[in-house]
Amino acid sequence: MAAIVPTTFGQKSGPPPAAATTSDLPTKATVESFLKHWFGYDPTINAEVLDISPSPIPHMAQVVVGLGTGNDRKSMVLYITPDQQHAVVGEILPFGADPFAHARELLAQSKTGVSRGPDKSALTLVEFSDLECPVCKQTQPTVDRLLADYPQAHFVFQQFPLEGLHPWAFKAALYADCVGRESSPAFWKFVQSVYDDQLMIDGTTADAKLREKAVAAGVSGDRTAACVANPETEQRVRESIALGKEVEVHGTPTVFINGRRVNSVMGMPYELLKSVVDWAEKDAAK
Repeated sequence: MAAIVPTTFGQKSGPPPAAATTSDLPTKATVESFLKHWFGYDPTINAEVLDISPSPIPHMAQVVVGLGTGNDRKSMVLYITPDQQHAVVGEILPFGADPFAHARELLAQSKTGVSRGPDKSALTLVEFSDLECPVCKQTQPTVDRLLADYPQAHFVFQQFPLEGLHPWAFKAALYADCVGRESSPAFWKFVQSVYDDQLMIDGTTADAKLREKAVAAGVSGDRTAACVANPETEQRVRESIALGKEVEVHGTPTVFINGRRVNSVMGMPYELLKSVVDWAEKDAAK
């Protein structure tokens, strides 16, 4: 699901700006009261606090909330002023001579997901996705089309389950990590199968159905189950989430094209998306 996402890409070297301290952060009770006053008029809107943390902006807090009904929920990012009297909603653009350098370099150094395409490429696409996210499922055909049109691209799938919004997303990320460690071809089959049957999976059936899909993709059910139970698997998924947060991912799917964040792939006309990719590839070749 798409989100309003801030970024800190393109920062110059030197000491980072002062982050918000604990005293700068609003309490969860304050945020919940804020949401009740703004959205309480509509009983169909479920407003939930997902995260309260320091923002990239000095002395300002960053609050991520989930809004919507049922599966039709989106995340929204608020920036809270130091006096906690105002909330700012919007997108912060990276700035600098090479505004996407920070994200590009960080992803190149730290990406850990299953990949396909040549390792050495002037074009790298990194997608942060959630296997329970309906928009991720809807976006996948566009991503597949893009990769078919750019076989020279290096594509990486990073796990970013939205635990506050999707009850079995983290479990699916564990299974996907384990399937991918055993077989890259099986990983892509597993991902597609989970997307195809999202509505058939819930919190009570997730383990059985995900294991079944892992076996159907071509890996051992017993080895996969043992891998899922291994604390190291959870650590890898947590590290992928942490990487996403470091490059300011708050919603899924978020795709980086040579470090340029695009969180509306499905909503973009395909020719416009290709123009972004063409530009990134030509710019990298300079």
